[in-house]
Amino acid sequence: MLAVVSTPTTIHGDTQAQSTPVFGLAYLLGIKLMPRIRNWKDLRFFRLSKDTRYRHIDNLFSETIDWDLIETHWQDLLQVVLSVKAGTVSSALLLRRLGTYSRRNRLYQAFSELGRVIRTAFLLEYLSSAQLREQITASTNKVEAYHRFAKWLFFGGEGLLLEVHPDEQEKRLKYNHLLTNAVAIQNVIDLTRAVRQLMAEGYPVKREDLAALSPYQTPTHQALRRLRVHRDCARTIRRRSGHTISAGSRIRGAVRHRLTLWPTFTRI
Repeated sequence: MLAVVSTPTTIHGDTQAQSTPVFGLAYLLGIKLMPRIRNWKDLRFFRLSKDTRYRHIDNLFSETIDWDLIETHWQDLLQVVLSVKAGTVSSALLLRRLGTYSRRNRLYQAFSELGRVIRTAFLLEYLSSAQLREQITASTNKVEAYHRFAKWLFFGGEGLLLEVHPDEQEKRLKYNHLLTNAVAIQNVIDLTRAVRQLMAEGYPVKREDLAALSPYQTPTHQALRRLRVHRDCARTIRRRSGHTISAGSRIRGAVRHRLTLWPTFTRI
């Protein structure tokens, strides 16, 4: 049986993902890095050459790309990327090493210089397109919501990695992500059932209201403090008898009245 491994073509991240070595490595891996940038005024824009001038935005550019540095170490950069794709070098390990390399290291400098080219082009696109900024913000919010959800589920050991061995730490993280995805899928099923029930009862369902729903929902009851997985996790929708909702209320509020996580997660 052949294992098919999918490689992402776009990666979103927060402001910490805007370093130039990361931009350079992502570009060579065929990945478009699209981080959310809050303080873009603190970042430097790089000219293609000293003689290059840009109409209306020339004051943004303060330095020039060292193309000779990139060309000199181009084969080294490609060799590193091929090693990552072949699995002989971990991309996470490589990024950690790039982050700790001295600025005098030529490989670090070459990745950083290439990243300056890619990041400058991205910044120009980021500043000129409101639609792109909205897309990046929405995607980053989803990623952050997933991580908060995973952290909420990581209740064993107070959410700390107590294992010393890296392999055991990786197992714990993978188990956490497995549980997170399983619960998120169940939430999608529950939300779908709740929406269909509302439609059957005559409530208007709008696309913009459905877009506000999220599979990363957690109960907010104060009484729910200690978690344990319930055996009847499939039954997660209970109607509250005697409670009515106005016809003009939004679908998100209505779903919250129809949906409860009590059967999936209960407190001891």
